[in-house]
Amino acid sequence: MAFVIAKNKSANFNYEIYEKFECGIVLFGWEVKSLRAKKINLSNSFASFKKHELFLVNAHISLYMSVKGEETRSRKLLMHKNQLLRISLKQKQQGYTLIPLDIYFNNKNKIKLTLALAKGKNKADKRESEKKQQAKKELKQYY
Repeated sequence: MAFVIAKNKSANFNYEIYEKFECGIVLFGWEVKSLRAKKINLSNSFASFKKHELFLVNAHISLYMSVKGEETRSRKLLMHKNQLLRISLKQKQQGYTLIPLDIYFNNKNKIKLTLALAKGKNKADKRESEKKQQAKKELKQYY
C-alpha cells in the first residue's frame, strides 16, 4: 500500500493522459523531510530530457526549517535506460509532454514519482470533459 504525499490535481483537467510510468527521484535529506511533511507543489512542474537523462523541473519543495537550499531546482529522475529511450522517442515524434501525476512512498519507504505522457487540452476539450464528469455525477445520484 502506497502512502501518497501529493497529487497534481490540475493534470487531469489540463492534459489528456496516454501512458503512466513509475520512477525514482534523487533528493537531498532536507527535501525528504519536507516531503514527509507534505510540503510540495507539483502543479506547474514537468519533466524534460538533458543529455539522455530525465529531470523534474519546477517542482516546488518548501525549505525544511532553516536549511539553505533551492526550492525549485531540477531533480534527476531514475528510470531504466530502455524506458528512457522509449519515452524520449514518443516525446519527440508525437509531441507528448511529461507531467508528474503524484509523488508517494512505496512499500519499502522509497519515494517514487508517477509520470505521465500527456497532450495539452484546449478550451473545448476541457468543457467536454467537465460535461462528461457532471453527467457521471448525475447518473450516480439517481442509481
